[in-house]
Amino acid sequence: MGRSRYKFRENHYPYFITSSIIEGYSLFADPMIAEILLTSLDYMQQEKGVDVFAYVLMHNHIHLIAEHEELQDNLKKMKSFTARSIIDYLKKTNKKRWLNKLRIHKLSHHADNEFQVWQEGLHPKQVFNQQMMLQKIEYIHFNPVKAGFVSSPLHWRYSSVHNYEGKGGLIPVKIYGG
Repeated sequence: MGRSRYKFRENHYPYFITSSIIEGYSLFADPMIAEILLTSLDYMQQEKGVDVFAYVLMHNHIHLIAEHEELQDNLKKMKSFTARSIIDYLKKTNKKRWLNKLRIHKLSHHADNEFQVWQEGLHPKQVFNQQMMLQKIEYIHFNPVKAGFVSSPLHWRYSSVHNYEGKGGLIPVKIYGG
């Protein structure tokens, strides 16, 4: 799963995860593609028992905090499933420009695939304590503000900030109480 200095070391801690679209393409700006990822996150929680504490879906990447005994395997499967689903959607909707970009920028050692959606790796960072957890949740929720897309985290639809404010998010999350 990717060549990275970041590793899953202990599976009884939550992890802050960042995963990006290849070449920084803004695929998640398409609401249907964003829905593919959100549905997969919800599935991981409901069917695989993964605890998702926070997430933000930006145009070209996702940040999340999650915990599970087999988190790395679940995330790998999610990325594989969402990549196939995104490619199927792009083909079905005749988005040839996107398909061409995902074909051209596919890494050469991905010989078994015609396209590449995700960059390699997950960049997991173990969340060791309450202070770090709260800092990462805040970082996640303020990411769209920092990027200049909105003036308040609550103005960004694709985030768990709504869950934490009791306003009901797009998917459920496990609220971290500290």
